[in-house]
Amino acid sequence: MSIKDDVNYVKTELSSDEKVLESAFKLESLYKKYKKAIWGIVGAVLIFAVANIGMEALHQSKLASANQALLTLQNKPEDANALSVLKENNPSLYELYLFSQAAKQRDVKALEEITGSKNDILSDMSRYTAGAIEKKPVDSKLYTEMAYLEEAYVAIKAGDIQKAKNKLALIDERSSLSMLAKLLEHSTLKAK
Repeated sequence: MSIKDDVNYVKTELSSDEKVLESAFKLESLYKKYKKAIWGIVGAVLIFAVANIGMEALHQSKLASANQALLTLQNKPEDANALSVLKENNPSLYELYLFSQAAKQRDVKALEEITGSKNDILSDMSRYTAGAIEKKPVDSKLYTEMAYLEEAYVAIKAGDIQKAKNKLALIDERSSLSMLAKLLEHSTLKAK
């Protein structure tokens, strides 16, 4: 009985080895058939990975030089080389720097140039800041309630109390500016 079991065991082992060998031959024939496609895919994946790593390294390099240029500009605002490096490597940061300098120097002309920016937030901020410097009310998406407050103040100065009250009524009571709006509204009572 044990010889019979041993023979069956050997048969099953041989059949499993035959299956492994058969699978290896199938893989080899598939490899030979699709050899160019397989190496093409491997090559494309490698090229993509190398290009991706290179692009990321270039991007990081540009950010580092833009940051260095910004640090230089903070110490020497008149450095034209650092300004051009910043503009070339990070145009968004360049526009933000120009805005901060124009607002600090109260340069309305420079602020009006920035209003043409593709960045909607920066454009709105520069439009509002230019209007605030010139003491002209400006419509603003970011500073809506501040614009209402300023319009009300200008209306009070002009003597148009009703217009001022209408503008102050547009400021939400939960707003951080509601207290200022109430104070300004009380000043309309005294102005009568």
